[in-house]
Amino acid sequence: MKGKAYLVGAGPGDPELLTLKALKILQSADVVLHDDLISAEILALAPPTAFIQNVGKRCGQKHITQDEINSRLVSLASSGLQVVRLKGGDPFIFGRGGEEIAALRQHGIAFEIVPGVTAALGAAAAAEIPLTQREVSSALVFLTGHGLDENTDDSWRGFAASGATLVIYMPGPDCEGTALRLFDAGMKGNTPCALISRATSPRQQVYHTTVGELHSAPRLPAPTLLVVGEVTALGAGALLTPAIALRSTQQECVAWVAGKRSIAPHPDARQEQERPA
Repeated sequence: MKGKAYLVGAGPGDPELLTLKALKILQSADVVLHDDLISAEILALAPPTAFIQNVGKRCGQKHITQDEINSRLVSLASSGLQVVRLKGGDPFIFGRGGEEIAALRQHGIAFEIVPGVTAALGAAAAAEIPLTQREVSSALVFLTGHGLDENTDDSWRGFAASGATLVIYMPGPDCEGTALRLFDAGMKGNTPCALISRATSPRQQVYHTTVGELHSAPRLPAPTLLVVGEVTALGAGALLTPAIALRSTQQECVAWVAGKRSIAPHPDARQEQERPA
């Protein structure tokens, strides 16, 4: 029997946000190599006979190096096992999935990618923040705050000037440093933003503020994600006034129904009109 490796996105945390395909593959796994943030509820979906190992790298603490993970994927799949590399969010959004498939290709190992709901989408939905909104933001940029160096300043400046919604993964505890980078990139101090901690879990926390006040934000438990842009003012619990006037869905519906009735009157009314005097 030939083995195979599966790079599977587990979503942002809520087990119900797993895709059907991810669930199916997880339930047939011989081995599960998972990130540190994968919940016990998701791991419980694997067969009781599966070998499960935490290979996560979190907050600078590494249980295992990336080269070792690559080596285990290759050796386990080579021995005929169905190996699931279970990653938080999506395998290809800051997940080093590209490095892992490069190792699998190099050794001729069959593999499959199963996308997952990335943290930005799960966190925004849970906080009721539309990441794009007509007349507010028509572009969306994913950035990482982890391991940034000075060479990224120019790219941040371009993103800030574009008016796009910025989603910063792994912003870290240094909110003041992140705010300074945003200021240096040209972001205005009154730009609303939101810190989202443990998105989609029962322990989720959302903190609304502005770039100018970001330095005073509380230190929320990891994992956290920072959404920056006018759209955050539309989120649940935001204290800021949205910059747009939303049209009433109810009024639109009433107008649509009235228009339909004027075009196609009820059949009984038509009969009354056609009845001779």
